[in-house]
Amino acid sequence: MNKFLSSLLIAGALFTGAAHADEAVKTPDIIQKFTSEATGKEYSIATVVKVDGIAWFDRMREGVKQFGADTGHDTWMVGPSQADAAAQVQLIENLIAQGVDAINIVPFSVEAVEPVLKKARDRGIVVIAHEASNLKNADYILEAFDNKAYGAKLMEVLGKSMGGKGKYAATVGSLTSKSQNEWIDGAVEYQKEHFPDMELVTKRLETYDDANTDYTKLKETLTTYPDLAGIVGGPMPTSAGAGRLIAERGLQGKLHFAGTGLVSVAGEYLANGDIQYIQFWDPAVAGYAMNMLAVMALDGKGDQIKAGLDLGLPGYTKLSTPEGGNANLVYGQGWVGVTKENMDKYNF
Repeated sequence: MNKFLSSLLIAGALFTGAAHADEAVKTPDIIQKFTSEATGKEYSIATVVKVDGIAWFDRMREGVKQFGADTGHDTWMVGPSQADAAAQVQLIENLIAQGVDAINIVPFSVEAVEPVLKKARDRGIVVIAHEASNLKNADYILEAFDNKAYGAKLMEVLGKSMGGKGKYAATVGSLTSKSQNEWIDGAVEYQKEHFPDMELVTKRLETYDDANTDYTKLKETLTTYPDLAGIVGGPMPTSAGAGRLIAERGLQGKLHFAGTGLVSVAGEYLANGDIQYIQFWDPAVAGYAMNMLAVMALDGKGDQIKAGLDLGLPGYTKLSTPEGGNANLVYGQGWVGVTKENMDKYNF
């Protein structure tokens, strides 16, 4: 592993800046520059997410709404009722017809949204993306962190829990969800280098960001591989699906988990010892940050969206660009690791 990736692992392990207070996002000191009075216009900015009604995006909605309240811009969030690429495309088509100023997008399938986002941009709509590092039709792409480093940290924890040996499975929301697949890429690379006696026994399980699907597919995998010892989870709902399976089968200490999760979703499994570790970034802060970039782009300040930009938000105080990456791709240092011992610090 190169020194850059190692340093990111350390930074991620030490990061503790997610919102703890009652407010979803601590309003940054620089927010006055983003208000409708400062911009001279009230912008309409829609955030389109993979699926509405799950805890992750419920939390993101809080940040989106707070940005509007803090600045006077018209900001809101929409998403399909279930993870469905075609439904997400239709929502974007509707927003184009409405003539919004900007669209923030967390795509379920990058390939599916490329044509409709090109249409949006051709009509002068600014596009800001998240969890989509390979998206071509975006003005700017904001990632919360280096994706491979995030996945490597998950594997570092999982591998130690498994004693460096045994069989494991990996989940992603979709095989076309670029960021989640990069997390698993980073996890597998770390496993091969540091835990050569571990084995990924299946192709990546595609779970459509649904805890019941996670549970069902993991149960099927456990039937096929009864000696399965580990699960690395890309999508947030895997933490609940895996926790439920481990609890029902009495596999605490035998089947280990490390993956994306939220305390509100996986807390009972952390508290009971069914799972040991979840990792996440605050979706509310990410939603707020996307809106900040949208206003900057609409205000003609896109040249400031680059490495070194300080948004004044936890995890986004010094944006970076990946070596050899696109100039419009920036990322922060915004993940946090949570165990039974520190889960009480997070209220979402």
